Amino acid sequence: MSELTYQIIALVIYFVLMLLIGFMASRKVKTADSYFLADRKLSPFTAALSANAADMSGWLLMGLPGAIYAAGLFEAWIAIGLTIGAWVNWKFVAPRLRVYSEIADDAITIPSFFSKRLGGDGRPMRIASSLVILVFFTFYVSSGMVAAGKFCESTFGWSYYTGMAIVGVITLMYTLFGGFLAATWTDVAQGLLMAAALIAVPVVAFFRFGGWSPIAEGIDASGVEDVLNLFKGIDDGAFMWIIALISTAAWGLGYFGQPHIIVRFLALRSAHEARVSRRFSLVWMLVTAAGAVVTALIGLYYYTTSGAKLADAETVFLELSKILFHPLVAGFVLAAVLAAIMSTMSSQLIVCSSALVEDLYDAKNRDTSVRVELIVSRVAVVVVAVCAALLALDRDSAILDLVAFSWAGFGAAFGPVVLLSLYWKKLTSAGAFAGLVSGAVVTFVWGSIDALHGVMYEIVPGFLVNLCVAIVVSLVTKQNNSSVDEQFERMTTQLARGEEDIKEL
Repeated sequence: MSELTYQIIALVIYFVLMLLIGFMASRKVKTADSYFLADRKLSPFTAALSANAADMSGWLLMGLPGAIYAAGLFEAWIAIGLTIGAWVNWKFVAPRLRVYSEIADDAITIPSFFSKRLGGDGRPMRIASSLVILVFFTFYVSSGMVAAGKFCESTFGWSYYTGMAIVGVITLMYTLFGGFLAATWTDVAQGLLMAAALIAVPVVAFFRFGGWSPIAEGIDASGVEDVLNLFKGIDDGAFMWIIALISTAAWGLGYFGQPHIIVRFLALRSAHEARVSRRFSLVWMLVTAAGAVVTALIGLYYYTTSGAKLADAETVFLELSKILFHPLVAGFVLAAVLAAIMSTMSSQLIVCSSALVEDLYDAKNRDTSVRVELIVSRVAVVVVAVCAALLALDRDSAILDLVAFSWAGFGAAFGPVVLLSLYWKKLTSAGAFAGLVSGAVVTFVWGSIDALHGVMYEIVPGFLVNLCVAIVVSLVTKQNNSSVDEQFERMTTQLARGEEDIKEL
């Protein structure tokens, strides 16, 4: 059999497995709560791998290795910032959000949590946060489709649009019927596959090329300036280097506001299990981030010393896999790229659907039947997928650029509001609304102006503006609300009691 045939066999096996998982999950979906949040029954392992796989889209295996391949090790600060951000998110956000969301009238979406947590007229905040989700996630889902198109074009010689359509349709199918549970179950399988692939490529390459020493020598001869220098550019001026470092590492700030990640916190079985999830998450992050960085450096060595040409830096992982492995094994390794893409897309589609149905359409207050609510939820998934596909028709879009813009949008719009909601009792609905809108606008404008975007990643000014505006407006509009205060005290008390229970075990 030809190399391509082996790879397609592996890909078909992977697709069938994902569809089977989706079918199994669909049999457990009976209500909107189970469709959007799996009835809050995720185990720590499932929640951790699901959050990580949903987080690390095609950029982990394509965007990040491509950036390091092109610009050197300085780009690894993105991975460092993300690893720290993920740990902090599990440590300080997950337990509080799990407890608080249930106390706040059992909120199952981030917009509904904001509305119920802040009191007063929560409708403007709920609508604004839902619109932010829809706008930025449409860009985010489109980045996955762009990655899918590039993957299939580079690997199988298919057209960009054919690859985009195949991956998009299969992801849509299992998400459409299995909902959040299908997304989380497939995320676990996909997360394990991604980790295995990012371990396998560097390990096999070390044996194939004789260890690190010849690889390092080849990298030095690559022509990329200071390629192995994690502190590249510091000699050109400490101030500008610090700005560049903050801009790159600031990706970690985005974790506090990513709806498709923090919704996993709501779905945990209990708040104290976030501690176990945090450990699983950290190990996975360290392994996969290190694998992506080393893969990029190995690719730089190979293409420098072999004389072969790499048309697109973002395909370095794909091309190395085909070089290092038997075609059938390579097919499964390459399927890890689709795992990264599809896991993120499915999670984002579910969050978009919940924003449309639970927060904009407001199905519960319309006294909608369970059957109609599920139908509306599934129609919403299709609508978002179609809009994202139309954006992805621009095949020249850079994966990392699309992800960076969407990541910044959520981090700056939601991040400060999430933190203040959980840790500052005085946050008001008006303050949260003003902060969210100002953060989203600053991010959108800053990211659209090359002169500003080139100096500082837009998440930094957006996050800071949101934080300042939310605090100032809340202090100005503060009103006594016994219900809000009582919920906040219940949350802190319940958390403290849970910590005591853990110490006694």
